[in-house]
Amino acid sequence: MTLRELIHWNRPFNIPVSRRTGFERSLLSLQDDMNHLLQSFFGENDFYRPASSYETFPAVDIIENEKDFKVKAELAGMQPEDIEISVTDGFLTIKGEREEEKEEKDESYIRRETSYGSFQRTIALPETADTEKAEASFKNGVLSLNVPKKAEAIQKPKKLEIKKVA
Repeated sequence: MTLRELIHWNRPFNIPVSRRTGFERSLLSLQDDMNHLLQSFFGENDFYRPASSYETFPAVDIIENEKDFKVKAELAGMQPEDIEISVTDGFLTIKGEREEEKEEKDESYIRRETSYGSFQRTIALPETADTEKAEASFKNGVLSLNVPKKAEAIQKPKKLEIKKVA
């Protein structure tokens, strides 16, 4: 059977036919298979935990403005005393451990997405960050960090005069 026989009779023959090989889907399937293989080999421990772009804990927002850098981390269900924050060599590190709640014997999960265990997120700070004046606060499960910029790094906009050219 030829391609012309497969194309509808009133369709022009000069329209290109796109072919999808499913290559993208096969790569994702291969990655899933490898994740399952490694997970079954190592088990549920710290040696192997499949990381995906959708699954990083805690989720953070990093914001820069003229005066400072702000980092917000979602740590719902945690207490400030369970979190450790440090700044070393231009890196901001947030560490902690989320304790697992006791399960009831009569209940069984249909789906479980809540993560438990220890975590660590390290964020690189630019040289313009004044880590000595960094502050942290915790409210409603959100950790807020404020790292001001060094005074010499704060640039005030300079207005330029527009000259007429004859």
